[in-house]
Amino acid sequence: MKLEIIPDQPVIEAGNYCLRPLRRSDAGVLAMYASDRRVAEATSSIPHPYPPGAAEAFIARSLGDERDEYVWAMDGTGAGAGELLGVISLKCMDRGQAEIGYWVAPAFWNTGIASAAVQALVEANPMECQTYFAQVFQDNPASARVLTKAGFEYIGDAESFSVARNATVPTWTYLRKL
Repeated sequence: MKLEIIPDQPVIEAGNYCLRPLRRSDAGVLAMYASDRRVAEATSSIPHPYPPGAAEAFIARSLGDERDEYVWAMDGTGAGAGELLGVISLKCMDRGQAEIGYWVAPAFWNTGIASAAVQALVEANPMECQTYFAQVFQDNPASARVLTKAGFEYIGDAESFSVARNATVPTWTYLRKL
């Protein structure tokens, strides 16, 4: 028997949902959702098509001791939904700053899970940051509304490369002082 090591990362309550560290057992569902073109094209880093083994590698990195990004599963079991509805992360930057990123499986779009997850993560501030940054593609206004509901302020336009789109895409950039 091989025991799974759980990272030193808090579980964060988010209403009927919780944010918990990823588990190796999440790989199948994670791969299924990340394989959806709509999910991949809403992110800068998820490739499409999603390669075999990518979910397992992502989870292994998120559980590693030398990680610079903390990743949580949006777990909906408290709301009678699945164990993995999406993913939210904080990527460490310097000077007490982090970049927040998230995606939700299309079946759970417009259910409030992203808003609950972002708000809970901001309130918990598990890395004791002073500032959070975020960016969303300009063709994803729903994700921008999630950020503004959580108190993020628009600070300008930029662009980011999307692996799934194989293109540079215009973004809106946001900031939240804590």
